[in-house]
Amino acid sequence: MRLNNKVAIITGAGSGIGAATAVMFAKEGARVVIADIEKQKGTSTVGLIKSKNGEAIFIQVDVTAAGSIEKMVKSTVEIYGRLDILVNNAGIYLQANTVDTSEKDWDRIMDVNLRGVFLCCKYSIPEMIKGGKGGVIINVGSEAGIVGIKNQVAYNVSKSGIIALTKSIAVDFAAEKVRANCVCPGTTETALVKEALSKASDPEKARRELEMVRPANRLGQPEEIASGILYLASDESSYATGTILAIDGGYTAQ
Repeated sequence: MRLNNKVAIITGAGSGIGAATAVMFAKEGARVVIADIEKQKGTSTVGLIKSKNGEAIFIQVDVTAAGSIEKMVKSTVEIYGRLDILVNNAGIYLQANTVDTSEKDWDRIMDVNLRGVFLCCKYSIPEMIKGGKGGVIINVGSEAGIVGIKNQVAYNVSKSGIIALTKSIAVDFAAEKVRANCVCPGTTETALVKEALSKASDPEKARRELEMVRPANRLGQPEEIASGILYLASDESSYATGTILAIDGGYTAQ
C-alpha cells in the first residue's frame, strides 16, 4: 500500500475531488480525516470509506477560521498521534470580472481559497516537523491559477496565490523534510459542475463548450485528479517539492 498507516487530513472531502481523494487514500492504507464544513456530506464520505474497510473520521471545519483549523489539527494528532499528509482541497467559485466583483465577494473568495490554505499549512507544518520525518502538503489549485480565464478574476487570483504559496512553503521547509506541491485540475465533472451545467439554457451546448477548449476534448473525472494527488502524497514523489502538476486535458499547454 502506497500510504500504509499514514495520517492524512483532506479539506473539502465531503464531495467531488476531495471525496475521491479520500477514498483513494484509504484504499492505499491511509487513516483519513474528512474535514468539511458540511457535516452530512463529510459523514457520507466516512461511511463510504468504512464500507470498503478503510479507516476515516469526520471533523467539521471552517477553513476561514483559524481557531477551527487549529482544533482540527489538534484533534487529528490527539486521535492518530501524528500528521503526515495535508490536502488543501476546500474552495469556492465566483464568476465575475474585476468591475462586477464586489469587495465582499472578493474577500470571501480569498478567505476560503487562499487564506484557508495558508492557515491549514500554518497549523499543520509544526506537527509534521515534530516527528522528525516531515510530511507532505498537496494544495489543489486550478488551471485558472496558471492562465487567465475570462470572467472569474477573484477565483483566478486566489488559485494563482496558491501556486505562489506552495512554492514558498517548498523552499522554506525543505530542510525540515516537508514537501509542498500543487495540483492544478482542469474543469472536472463533479457534482458542482454538473449542477452548474444543468442551470444553463442549453446544458449540452454548455458542456460541449467546456470540452472543446481543451485538446483532450472532454472533462476530467475526480478520480483522475485524485490519482495525481496520491502520487504527490506518496514516497514515489519523494524528490518533488514546489512542483505544479497540471491535470487539465492539455488546456494550459495551448
